[in-house]
Amino acid sequence: MAQGTKYKVAFRRRREGKTNYAARIKLVDHDKPRLVVRLSNSYVNVQIIMYKKDGDETIVSANSKELIDLGWLGGLKNTSAAYLTAYLCGKKAIANDIDNAILDVGLKSPIKGSKIFAALKGAIDAGLEIPHGESVLPSDDRITGEHIANYAESLSEDEVKKLFSKYLEKGLQPVDLPKNFDETKNKIDETGV
Repeated sequence: MAQGTKYKVAFRRRREGKTNYAARIKLVDHDKPRLVVRLSNSYVNVQIIMYKKDGDETIVSANSKELIDLGWLGGLKNTSAAYLTAYLCGKKAIANDIDNAILDVGLKSPIKGSKIFAALKGAIDAGLEIPHGESVLPSDDRITGEHIANYAESLSEDEVKKLFSKYLEKGLQPVDLPKNFDETKNKIDETGV
């Protein structure tokens, strides 16, 4: 009688912490496109992906770097950028006759009001139907950057230069962030992606 261990080695991507296969099976079983939101240290990536037996197919994608060409002067990894990137991706999806999806957050923890849910709100505002609960979405003042503008108004000029040096290098006053947000969103609408 052979003896051995009952230990089973997990799939490589699970060992590397890249894929949660139990969650993935639940998502691909719906036979709907997935709105995949991934946050890196520098950018926000939003994609619409369809499951195929030979491998997933990316139908539409948007990266926060694309916002620069649309006039965005703010950061490329903040809550506003997550919303705008998903809004852009949602507009592209609508143009490709995709009108619904399900949210795929990957291995990120689904924290109420986080960038992931700001991206979800952006895709919904673009016209996609995505099942969600209203309580997880961030407030509009956080998405537009109104809270940053209010904070910047309370600071002295030296503190603004110190804390918002990257914005100032790009020619954006932190108090003008909500205005720049609205201009960029309108530009996305105008381009008709």
